Amino acid sequence: MNKTKILFINTEVMPYLPEARMSSIGRQLPQGIQDAGHEIRTFMPRFGLINERRNQLHEVIRLSGMNLIINDTDHPLIIKVASIQQARMQVYFIDNDEYFTHRNKYGNAHGEYSDNAERCVFFARGVIETIRKLRWKPDVVYCQGWFSAISPIYIKKTFAEDPCFRGVKIVFDMFDNGFEGHLASNFYRTVKREGVLKADLIEVKDKPVDYVALCKLAVKFCDGLIITDNTPAAEEVKAFAESRGIHILDATDEELDIRKYDEFFELFNTNSIEED
Repeated sequence: MNKTKILFINTEVMPYLPEARMSSIGRQLPQGIQDAGHEIRTFMPRFGLINERRNQLHEVIRLSGMNLIINDTDHPLIIKVASIQQARMQVYFIDNDEYFTHRNKYGNAHGEYSDNAERCVFFARGVIETIRKLRWKPDVVYCQGWFSAISPIYIKKTFAEDPCFRGVKIVFDMFDNGFEGHLASNFYRTVKREGVLKADLIEVKDKPVDYVALCKLAVKFCDGLIITDNTPAAEEVKAFAESRGIHILDATDEELDIRKYDEFFELFNTNSIEED
């Protein structure tokens, strides 16, 4: 069996965030896939509640320094890295003073952040640009939860012909960590980028974007869907995926079965695609 290269775009990873189903999977799944003989890269946002000193994060100067323009404003991209020694695994962190360093995860005592759509876009683009700088071509991209849901459309549309992402397959893992209400009213303008057509965003143009709509947008540009938690929202997104003939993995078991994920990822092994 060929070695598969898997990019993990995680939202939460232990021990950097408190233990929960998502952070536990974010910690155990990449390690398990790596231990199964595959090559991985793991990313997550550098949320403000992450203790840099305790977790020994440090900036990677050669990867930092780019400015990402979101809604006509420049936002510096800072890349940090830390190691989970017992797992022999590095984790890259996407950081920015405005979007992450001085923020909690998704909101504060006053509610969810009004610019969460911008934060999602910055995270997605930050991961993509860092992979391009690393010149590392994944076979499969794993997107964990709604905070990673913008990544598929950029990878499949804006960067479809980029040597790092040409022919890549994408899997979206849906968790029971949805947000209340809707993302920003200017979601369409915030997400729109070169290579993304109006038809690609037709379901979210001039419409309130709730949790289900965002997950469907991710699935629209994915090759596989993983259902981690049984919820009404998950059932609706699963039905949408089935209507598009997308591979679906039921991962609602309490115990993490690495072999099940490994077999699912192997469905999308693109090692046969010729690289430049």
